[in-house]
Amino acid sequence: MKIDILTIFPDFFRGPLDHGIVRRAREAGLAAIEIHDLRAFAHDRHRTVDDRPFGGGEGMVLKPEPIFECIEGLNIPSRTERLAPGAKQSVVLLSAQGQRFDQRIAEELATLERIVLICGRYEGVDERVGQHLADRELSIGDYVLSGGELGAAVILDTVTRLIPGAVGNEASTRQESFTVTQAVEAGGANSTCASGGLLDYPHYTRPADFRGLQVPEVLVSGNHEEIRRWRRRTALEKTLRNRPDLLEAAALGAEDKELLARITGKEN
Repeated sequence: MKIDILTIFPDFFRGPLDHGIVRRAREAGLAAIEIHDLRAFAHDRHRTVDDRPFGGGEGMVLKPEPIFECIEGLNIPSRTERLAPGAKQSVVLLSAQGQRFDQRIAEELATLERIVLICGRYEGVDERVGQHLADRELSIGDYVLSGGELGAAVILDTVTRLIPGAVGNEASTRQESFTVTQAVEAGGANSTCASGGLLDYPHYTRPADFRGLQVPEVLVSGNHEEIRRWRRRTALEKTLRNRPDLLEAAALGAEDKELLARITGKEN
């Protein structure tokens, strides 16, 4: 996969690119990531990339010229072609006004051959960038960042780890919280498959007794069916406690619904 990032702060990405899964994916040739300094596409003496908005208002807005010129030099298909069914490239504008980024979108982006991430600024980007250049606008949450660099780093990490081969044990990415690609059978998801849209179940490691805090007995019982049921029940409990909104869209099997009924019955 090729990932291009357009930013006025190219040095910001020295950390995100040089550690963890992103670094390993780059070294393995699974992800080619290139940072483009938008100031290199500003041709006045001061390399100006922003300006005051028409109509007045506080702050400065990123100008369209550097962004358009940079994108046009990347040799990618036109916006019309990128929006066509089956297209394998996408230009994304990071914006507080964008669609909320989630695991479903991450999985969609991970199937592409090339992604271009445009880092906006908190005051905004000239609207013509979003309307006529980017395919989509994404936001990583309902809050305002000073710029799109943090958002781009989040998307970069989330998508890269979904590239086949980027994570040593690929099964681990299918069982994590928010994973929605696994079809849940009537009996419910098992302990080593995707979460089906729920938060992940609790994890414990050695020592089994840490300062008097014991690992749940079921996990050391050797009874795999009981372990599976415990994990699914605790995932449902955690989701109900921390993110009940996820239950509306979660892939719940008959066993899940039975477990959830017992959980809510106890709480009542």
